Amino acid sequence: MLDGQPLAVFQPFIDTATGQIAGVEALARLRGADGILRSAGPLFADPKTPPAALRRLDRCVREQALTRFHQAPESWFLSLNISPRWVSRLRPEQPLPSLKQLQRSGIDPKRIVFEITELGGASQRLPGVVAQYRKAGARIAIDDFGAGYSQLDRVLALQPDILKLDMRLFKDAAQGGPSSEVVKALAKMAEKTGCWIIAEGVETEAELDFALECGARYVQGFIFARPELEFFQTNAFVGRFARLRDHFVQHKLAERARVMTLRQQLTQLMSDLRQWLEATPSGVPTCNPTAFPWLLRVYQCDRNGTQISPNLEWRGHYWEVDTRYQGHNWSWRPYFYQLLAEGWDERRLILSSTYRDATSNQYCLTAGQFVGNGTQLLLIDIDAAGF
Repeated sequence: MLDGQPLAVFQPFIDTATGQIAGVEALARLRGADGILRSAGPLFADPKTPPAALRRLDRCVREQALTRFHQAPESWFLSLNISPRWVSRLRPEQPLPSLKQLQRSGIDPKRIVFEITELGGASQRLPGVVAQYRKAGARIAIDDFGAGYSQLDRVLALQPDILKLDMRLFKDAAQGGPSSEVVKALAKMAEKTGCWIIAEGVETEAELDFALECGARYVQGFIFARPELEFFQTNAFVGRFARLRDHFVQHKLAERARVMTLRQQLTQLMSDLRQWLEATPSGVPTCNPTAFPWLLRVYQCDRNGTQISPNLEWRGHYWEVDTRYQGHNWSWRPYFYQLLAEGWDERRLILSSTYRDATSNQYCLTAGQFVGNGTQLLLIDIDAAGF
């Protein structure tokens, strides 16, 4: 038996383009004898909970959500959680209970998103079920995207309209480090497959900033609202979102200003290094780069990307010569063919985006410029910390 009265509560999705509420997710709560609402999530995670009781709870909450959604603005969508474990229990050719509920409700299916939950609940019948939802006019979302490799298989099989980033991975990524790059890559993959990204569990300004950086179409979390029984007004969070978005933009502008300063410094350093090369083609630079604390190394490549000089690394008081990488070819690295494509005609300095160096395991940028008669490239590796 379930201890409490099942109720549907609603947590809004904020459209990052407008700051308005674009829709809501229906979530299950139980109201106890003390009147307090408690999440029903632990019941679904507890293997001791009778499956029949969970199905009744699931359908009861979904029925309430559909009934209540008639009170929502017509521009909103409603996200309903669907567990693949229920799909596996359906008889072949059995009508989908969720679709029958939707048809009875009179809600336009185009306003409904069926959100596939539970990483471990995959079913061979799921693609067929998704096809029925799509035929009815509803959209499909996959929850906890990025939580495991099987999710990638599910994306290929189901071709969802929306991906919700795994909350734990997202929160870890928002703090920076390798997981940050993983989530950005997942978001980029979603963009290329035509999916919208939802960042859920957004609680802090830093997490919102990261969601915006990932290109999230919608954000959801306590930074705006907890799940509530009643609907918020569509414009309830427009002002707050605008202030937070402006903070994000100012932060990104400050980043760009630092990059512009870096470019100016690089122009000066490149000029000093070219003078050295013209005067002394071999040996170590005569310039003292203490004004450039981000400098990691200097080296030269030919137009084919083969390193023709040792690495020259500044050690605070002297240049250290490292010959290990002479003869290595770097033409496959993005910064190199960017240089070939953009830097030759104008002889201008090209600065790469940030990448993680496989050898040093360090985040870097690389600047490069053609020197001499254009047969050589002068390259500078930069410590990306702070940029």
